[in-house]
Amino acid sequence: MHWQEFYIDGTWRSPQKVLPFPVNDPATETAFATISLGTKADVDLAVAAAKRAFSTWSVTPKAQRLAYLQALID
Repeated sequence: MHWQEFYIDGTWRSPQKVLPFPVNDPATETAFATISLGTKADVDLAVAAAKRAFSTWSVTPKAQRLAYLQALID
């Protein structure tokens, strides 16, 4: 698993700067993983990728979008 990377534009990417952040189990309040927070540059990359994807995703028929989502679940 890519605990300290971001999935942006179809690929796993290392953050511009690693900013460790513990993820706590809410039941026990103990840390079980460490992820990296994103920087402004990381967010800008993700938003740009989302804007590019929107032009095709928004016109993809509902049935096809549901099939893609179901494939992710499977």
